Amino acid sequence: MLSRALVPVGLVVAVAVAAFLFIHPVQTPEVEIPTVPACPAVPSVTVDRWVVPAGPVAGFCQTQLVNAAQVLRASQAFDLSVHGEEIGVMTAIGESSLRNIDYGDTAGPDSRGIFQQRGNYGALADRMDPYTAALAFFQRMRGVANWESLPPTVVAHTVQRNADPDYYAQYWDAAVTVVDALNRDVLPTAVPTPVATGTLAG
Repeated sequence: MLSRALVPVGLVVAVAVAAFLFIHPVQTPEVEIPTVPACPAVPSVTVDRWVVPAGPVAGFCQTQLVNAAQVLRASQAFDLSVHGEEIGVMTAIGESSLRNIDYGDTAGPDSRGIFQQRGNYGALADRMDPYTAALAFFQRMRGVANWESLPPTVVAHTVQRNADPDYYAQYWDAAVTVVDALNRDVLPTAVPTPVATGTLAG
């Protein structure tokens, strides 16, 4: 009886796999890195006392940031806090991505402007004017009881009547970033605490 050398099965499999990989190398999938949208290289513009850069800021370019500045401008008519400004900008981001849209959707075919306000908000020209539209939003927002202490998305939902009361929450961080960037040169800096000086001995 002839004896045969037994080759371990594991070794055979390993050699076969190595040969296959040599001929057919594994393609490592490329990881898609999110890119920041490019904005036109334009000079800054001024909206009242807000200097609006070319962008991007939180992914928004100057045209959209100008609309955000109009929201901040309208907030000052009601002497609102920065928190109120952030709610306004958050709502406009959620409704239109800060674009002055001249069309609506299936749920509101007559919706228009950065806040997608419907006909009961007033004339089309007013709804399509970002400043006037923001005034109308803030007027209604101030009528929401305890709006300052409510979650921002609840405040926006109460005014806008979105189907999902939590819909606006996803835009809060972007709104905070935009408001902070626009207010950077507008809000007064903190007044330094006076340093006590002693009396020099004579």
